[in-house]
Amino acid sequence: MIEQIMTFVLLGFLVATSLMVVVLTDLFAIVVLFGIYSLLSASIFLLMGAADVAFTEAVVGAGVSTVLMLSTLALTGGRERPVKGRSLWHLILVMTTGLALIWGTMDLPDYGDGSAPAHQHVAPRYIEDSPQEIGIPNLVTAVLASYRGFDTLGEVVVVLTAGLGVLLILGFDRSRKRPDKDSQV
Repeated sequence: MIEQIMTFVLLGFLVATSLMVVVLTDLFAIVVLFGIYSLLSASIFLLMGAADVAFTEAVVGAGVSTVLMLSTLALTGGRERPVKGRSLWHLILVMTTGLALIWGTMDLPDYGDGSAPAHQHVAPRYIEDSPQEIGIPNLVTAVLASYRGFDTLGEVVVVLTAGLGVLLILGFDRSRKRPDKDSQV
């Protein structure tokens, strides 16, 4: 009961944070709110018992992403440019996408349902066979490093590519000349 109350409170904070991001025009405040949003998401993942996902969200979402966005703000400026003629189509598109995502979750089993298909076939096999198949004592590590190794490698490649892309976009301006060491006397 207390977990459900905490989850709903955290979800309420997520909604409030999202609304503030939409309303504000100060980009520094928006970046800070994105960091708060990630920490709230990590807290919800922790309440759901997914400590590895919570840790990843806290590190990548609240840590690395916030630092990258603050670095970008330092190079670009801190205010949003005014947009001429805001369109209602953007809101309709976002609302339609959100409703489609909610509709898509209607067929999922209830959270924690022991009779869900994943708990009937996949999870028992991992629990029973992974120590003999790969010899890794930690079940989460066994799943992420061995059974889902290519997926994990793909995620690392995506994060690395995104980081390199940000560095390339923001860090290399070859039109600026560096002053010569001889001229700095």
